[in-house]
Amino acid sequence: MATDYDAPRRNETDDMAEDSLEELKARRNEAQSAVVDVDESDTAESFELPGADLSGEELTVKVLPKQADEFTCSSCFLVIHRSRLAAHHNGQPVCRDCA
Repeated sequence: MATDYDAPRRNETDDMAEDSLEELKARRNEAQSAVVDVDESDTAESFELPGADLSGEELTVKVLPKQADEFTCSSCFLVIHRSRLAAHHNGQPVCRDCA
C-alpha cells in the first residue's frame, strides 16, 4: 500500500472512531489469511551433489568409546580431548568453545 507522506496526519483516535466493526474484522481476517507456500521439491532429499553418484554407497563409521584422555563437555555434550578443557562449572567440565 502506497503512503502519501505529504498528506496531513490523522490521529489514532480518529482512525478508531471512523473504522466500522466490519472493516476491522475484514482487516483482521486479511492479516491472518497468510498462506505459506511450501514447495515439495525444496526438500533436502531432492538435492543432488554435482558429479556424485551415491546411490549404491554404504557408509561405515567405526565408533570408539570415550578414551582416558577425553571428557564430555557439560554444555555441548561433545566428547573432546583433555587439551580443550577450559574450566569446571558447578563441578562439571566445560570445553574452550563453550566457556
